[in-house]
Amino acid sequence: MAKEALARERLFALRETIARMEGRPLSPLDDAGTPLAPGGQEEAAGTRPPERLPLGVPLVDEALSGGLPAAGMAEIRTAELRDAGASTGLALSLCAFLARQAEGTGADPAFLFIGERKVALEAGEPFAPGLADHGLGLRRLFHAAPRRLEEALWLAEAALSSRAFRAVVLEIAGNPRRFGLGESRRLSLRARHAGSLLLLLRQGGGEEAGSTLFRLEASPSRSGHYRLPDGRMLGGTIGAPGFAVRVEKASHPALSSLPQAIAFEWIAHERLFALPDASLPPVRNPAGPAHPGARLPAPADRPDRAQALGAVLAFSRAS
Repeated sequence: MAKEALARERLFALRETIARMEGRPLSPLDDAGTPLAPGGQEEAAGTRPPERLPLGVPLVDEALSGGLPAAGMAEIRTAELRDAGASTGLALSLCAFLARQAEGTGADPAFLFIGERKVALEAGEPFAPGLADHGLGLRRLFHAAPRRLEEALWLAEAALSSRAFRAVVLEIAGNPRRFGLGESRRLSLRARHAGSLLLLLRQGGGEEAGSTLFRLEASPSRSGHYRLPDGRMLGGTIGAPGFAVRVEKASHPALSSLPQAIAFEWIAHERLFALPDASLPPVRNPAGPAHPGARLPAPADRPDRAQALGAVLAFSRAS
């Protein structure tokens, strides 16, 4: 009996350590030491999971255990830097979604976007009129462009500590050595303590271990034509922006049954996510060159091509 009690005590200590490292609440145990299912008995204070906001995309909400967490750190990455527009658009869509959820509560949430100079050179910076069309009010978004990664990390931590922002977007390029598991853990704890959401944008980087609640790989998805109020499609137009998201990290068993990528759209004027209409015809790119035409004639009276180099070296003349 003493050995069994000691083993149970060690097992409980190990479970508590793992739960603390993962940043999740420790589920209560029954008399036999088996974890209780949610709702099986009354939960102890502080053991309930953080509040989740459903995004309206069933597959994504199921993988994220109910939706977007109200507090904590989440990661959105792109495999290539040229896809930075998809991850940035998704992050700003999530900010606009949070702003919509706060309507009617008397709160006026603010958001901070900490940009990366290298990404700005390749993909550009946030454009104010475009942000307004995207559903995010300009008076709610603050933009910062620190010169070094250390300054960006300090700014993100200070912004979270101030509790002045509903969400902070931190953009980094690739997998820098100066942003490892220790820095990720520090920011995650700061976000949880402040009750804010920290969105890490890893532009053009690979999968990396971090203290995040979930990790999504974002890529652009094709959009249909603009739908008129009467249901007809307006040819030659571009509809709602689309995203293709692959869930790389989540704490839900349904993750194993998800498809490779989940496509959904952002409806800017309503500030909500929606699945693309399956009845819409796909937008096909025209085959052939973009500007077909006759080729230029070969130039005449030009110098002859250079003679091929020989394979034998003339040692007598080279010396």
